[in-house]
Amino acid sequence: MIPRDIFLTGGTGYMGSRLTPLLLSRGHKIRALARNGSQNKLPAGCEIVTGEALEKDSFAGQVPPSDTFVQLVGVAHPGPSKGEQFRAIDLVSVRASVAAAAVGGIQHFVYVSVAQPAPMMKDYLAVRAEGESLLRASGLNATILRPWYVLGPGHRWPYALIPAYWICELLPPTREAARRLGLVTLNQMLAALVNAVENPAIGIRVVEVPEIRKVRNTL
Repeated sequence: MIPRDIFLTGGTGYMGSRLTPLLLSRGHKIRALARNGSQNKLPAGCEIVTGEALEKDSFAGQVPPSDTFVQLVGVAHPGPSKGEQFRAIDLVSVRASVAAAAVGGIQHFVYVSVAQPAPMMKDYLAVRAEGESLLRASGLNATILRPWYVLGPGHRWPYALIPAYWICELLPPTREAARRLGLVTLNQMLAALVNAVENPAIGIRVVEVPEIRKVRNTL
């Protein structure tokens, strides 16, 4: 395993706050973007870059010499009523990050998108799909992870849906959708992110829910 030099956005969020210490413990170097006043929320061992994730010019010059970019900025607790926030935060941040990575010599970009197509959360899906399109147009090598819902602390209510998922996966008419929109655990998602960082893609690699579940968890 080759240690990576990672530029990370969203390091203080739900997944980022858990991913960062994992990557550090595995010998990777992390340069984490943080807003002024939020620097103390990042774990010891990070090199902190002060800037705004929505403003490319506030951090683009500090992306080099990183070789890997991990984009985790997003609205907390996504819901159907948050379409305006998705466009103002998720979309603006991925535009800034892809542009900064493209001029900053990044060799591999890791992006958390969302399972698609899906019958709900149309605004969220549209924003994440546009993020994917930006990556494809950029020419960057990228891994795109497509979870639907991540189970973990504070995110447990969908456990009640597990029996329904089992039934849908057994029935041919609903099997494919049930697998594509299946639930993944926070540990599975973290393992998939670590795997993406440590095994960079050539071109564009899309990792769907079934593949996220299969990633060998050695964390």
